[in-house]
Amino acid sequence: MRGICKYARALPFSAMPPHFGAMTDLSFLDLVPILDGGTVADALRRAAEMARACEAAGYKRYWVAEHHGMAGVGAAATAVVIGHVGAATSTIRVGAGGIMLPNHSPLQVAEQFGTLDALFPGRVDLGLGRAPGSDQRVMRAMRRGLNSSPDDFPRDVVELQALLAGSEDIGITATPGTGARPELWILGSSTFGAQLAAYLGLPYGFASHFAPAMIDEALRVYRAHFRPSAVLDQPHAMVGYNVIGAESDDEAALLATSMQQGLVSLWSGETRGGLKPPIAGFHETLSEQQKAGLAQFYAFTSVGTKDTLRTGFEALLDRTRADEVIVTSQVWDHAERMKSIAIAAEAFAELA
Repeated sequence: MRGICKYARALPFSAMPPHFGAMTDLSFLDLVPILDGGTVADALRRAAEMARACEAAGYKRYWVAEHHGMAGVGAAATAVVIGHVGAATSTIRVGAGGIMLPNHSPLQVAEQFGTLDALFPGRVDLGLGRAPGSDQRVMRAMRRGLNSSPDDFPRDVVELQALLAGSEDIGITATPGTGARPELWILGSSTFGAQLAAYLGLPYGFASHFAPAMIDEALRVYRAHFRPSAVLDQPHAMVGYNVIGAESDDEAALLATSMQQGLVSLWSGETRGGLKPPIAGFHETLSEQQKAGLAQFYAFTSVGTKDTLRTGFEALLDRTRADEVIVTSQVWDHAERMKSIAIAAEAFAELA
């Protein structure tokens, strides 16, 4: 990777201990959905409950994703939400999937995640993405993204590593931050992030739950070009997957219409409403173009009973050989969503 600072490979990567094993793990990605007509306070309360449920069900990680300017997503202040769910749990790893680095200075991120690491030592993950997670208007409001270029992301990642490691080359001491040990990940939906993760010897997460088109090539590039580091001696890849589990396939299909409505609304430019209740027959009201778009967007999705989800997981792992799977479950009813992640955990466990 050209343009990375001179100290990229000289950093003491051992500052971040490896937590990776041989078995495939299951984790959860929460968008902290705000229900249509609901409140942020309710969404955050449900997030804490979801994190505790994931912990009890054996999920390895609970991540939240940075999005801005979307009325249905309650995790814009990502580090604050991680602190909230970290305080509500005791053993599950908590973190960002991810922090959109073009929106932040590396020093700010080092301070935020240094604080989180001090609060929850040995439990904090920091996934880094190079997309802004927003449109041009939000980027302008963030003040930083409009002046960034793709070349900035590798440099910012290395600068963040230097701040966490306390490298003298950086000339600044992050307090908190220096000496913190969050587990760093590179996230992406193209070969760009795969190349960077391989070059730095970091774990890589692919956003196949919403951008699956380049998954095979990205994983191939990551594994083919991986360079061992003190963090990892071999590649470690995570893939995203949408799941909606229920007692019957028909019930799950009905629950999935909330997720479908959200995407169709986003395509139309509508970002003001929250997650909507399911609508029977919604899919049949869509145009052929919209149906094709949903099929493409949600290619990595399993909707149905435990058996259906287990079959989906098996096909996913056969195709990707992923070391971890991170699932998201956009269900309007909180009790049904809790049930969905429990069914997913049971289905995944049966593969073992």
